[in-house]
Amino acid sequence: METEKSKIVRILIIITSITAAVMELIDISIVNVALTNISGTLGATVEDASWVVTAYGIANVIIIPLTGFLSRYFGRKNYYLTSILLFTLASYMCGNSSSLWMLVFWRFVQGIGGGALLSVSQGILFDQFKPEQKGIAGGIFGMGIVIGPTIGPVLGGYIVDNYHWGLIFDINIPVGILAAILTWYFVEKKPDEFKIDRKSLSIDYIGIISLCVGIGALQYVLEKGQSEDWFEDEMIRYLTAAAILGLTVFIWWELRTKSPVINLKVMKSRNLTGSNILTFVCGFGLFGSAYLFPVMVQRAMGYTPTDAGLAMIPGALVSLLAMPLIGIGLGKGIKPVYFVTMGFAFFVLHGYTCSQVAPGADKWWFIVSQLCRGLGSGCLTVPLLTQAVVGLKPQDMPYGISLNNMCRQLGGAFGIAIMNTYATNRSATHRMDLVSNLQENNPLMIERLHQYAAGFMAKGIAPLNAQNLAVGSLERSIAGQAQMLAYLDGFLLISAFFICSIPFMLLLKNQNMDAETRAKVATAAH
Repeated sequence: METEKSKIVRILIIITSITAAVMELIDISIVNVALTNISGTLGATVEDASWVVTAYGIANVIIIPLTGFLSRYFGRKNYYLTSILLFTLASYMCGNSSSLWMLVFWRFVQGIGGGALLSVSQGILFDQFKPEQKGIAGGIFGMGIVIGPTIGPVLGGYIVDNYHWGLIFDINIPVGILAAILTWYFVEKKPDEFKIDRKSLSIDYIGIISLCVGIGALQYVLEKGQSEDWFEDEMIRYLTAAAILGLTVFIWWELRTKSPVINLKVMKSRNLTGSNILTFVCGFGLFGSAYLFPVMVQRAMGYTPTDAGLAMIPGALVSLLAMPLIGIGLGKGIKPVYFVTMGFAFFVLHGYTCSQVAPGADKWWFIVSQLCRGLGSGCLTVPLLTQAVVGLKPQDMPYGISLNNMCRQLGGAFGIAIMNTYATNRSATHRMDLVSNLQENNPLMIERLHQYAAGFMAKGIAPLNAQNLAVGSLERSIAGQAQMLAYLDGFLLISAFFICSIPFMLLLKNQNMDAETRAKVATAAH
């Protein structure tokens, strides 16, 4: 029988693990809206300031697949507590950086600490629930996965509009200190943490190095490809080769070594393979849309960062309500594939409804599309979190969970990179199409130019200068329309990506996690 004290401790541990995971996920996207302010304050270009995002992403995606090994080597509680403290220290240093490259360095360190806040939190959370309640645990953790990227732009926009950008990082400090204290006092060590024999644990140096090179280079290419004109840039070409070589060596070595840092043989599980592919798709849609939406409404529709964030709130709220219910449904035996199918349908609908927006729409117009995004994320995240480990042996479950988390992050990186590149290319195409339709004898164009010129002359500008300004205004109008059309095309691409990925749902075995497996997840997860 659970005592009142143990209930309070259990609640505190749940709050700690979720808060840490959400804090890490918020920091992935919170900086995006502050790059202009950061570049202005630190005397750098916006392009150089984007390294603040890139450094965090590279460190994060490298460390996540290694969390299973690091937890076994140092002990889960020790590794988790150290990661929280490292993340908190790095947050303080980021907020007080006096130069851009100092900020970039500490963002990289923050990303290293943040890897465990996502992956290990999941295992700690699962430990607090009975086997038959693991669906609810997955729902609670899934809330953090979806809400983090959504809250990031909202919180970042509010801070940028009202305070110094350093507060974006400083707000992590009290949360991190509290999480560290709660972890120290209330998170218990697992039995095997008391008898760790590091001398008997073989360190797979080749696997670790090749993974860091391959994943790190790939993340750089995805983050910087568009701004560096992809393969026109020599560094992008070199790092693409490094990514291919590093990942090839990693896969080859991990499949033949006796003590792999990540046991890739677990991918023989059809359910894990299907879950990882669909998790990649989910990450693509979740992070891709979270990137594209605020960019579109700010650049093409004139929203402030705060308004852009508020427009995404309905999706976050519906996720809060839906995910625990989905977890309960899974616990009662509803087949995961039903939720996955609904999730795909909601994401397709989200992309389509966003692609139909009019240029003058206010933030309330987006309620339906954001509700679809929230429901789609919930229907995909929770079932795929639990399905990733169905059929795996207990000793293989940490590998399956870390691979699943890595696929989500890589899916997000691909989503952001593809949305950025696609929108840029489509904007150029639409501009050419619009300009090609302009004819000197077109009465509508002549009338529009006369209206612009008359407006300028009414302000006291000379007729010749007014004509030149009118042409410039028409050019800006065309560029704005082209940009808006490009963003709408981007949302259609998200819908198309989900539709094309539907066949991969056949890889799922259409089975729920039985009580025995759920118990093993609680024991083995990180």
